Amino acid sequence: MITLITGGSRSGKSAYAEKLLDGINDVVYIATAEIYDDEMQERVKRHIKRRNPKWRTYEGFLNLEKAVNGEKYYLLDCITNLISRILFQITGEKEKPSEEEIQKTIDTSLTQIKNLILEIKKINGSLILVTNEVGSSIVPMHPVSRAFSDIQGIVNAKIAELADEVVLCVCGLPIKIKDGASI
Repeated sequence: MITLITGGSRSGKSAYAEKLLDGINDVVYIATAEIYDDEMQERVKRHIKRRNPKWRTYEGFLNLEKAVNGEKYYLLDCITNLISRILFQITGEKEKPSEEEIQKTIDTSLTQIKNLILEIKKINGSLILVTNEVGSSIVPMHPVSRAFSDIQGIVNAKIAELADEVVLCVCGLPIKIKDGASI
């Protein structure tokens, strides 16, 4: 079972994803964020405090299939951080990414997610993916922000195609937009 949970910042998507796995200890939490300032450190601390201490944590944004080690349930939080880390790795934090760099970011991001999905399917496991919904906001002013928004939208759409279930979190409320079997 592949579940994609999307929503805006602070929409409750991570808390909802964790709630789906409430009471389950056989979980790997795949953390893709890079801690680069105090505010990000505080966000990470809140996430750690909220989740089950028995869950195993895998940190990284590349070679995600290495996180699969026999556990049945996997929670990746989040695709947005994965994409931004890949984008900046490819572009070197350029202000205006080229079309080739944009496409390489899309391809690399999707390859990472697809490889993880394939590995989890081999063991008949379940995966919950958390992402940000950026398509409902204004068109960003800066080229790198526009490129990122486009990449995020394309990657989200492709993952939604692969997912059995897609949930949109709005104001802390989950709304199913693609329904599949339950976990």
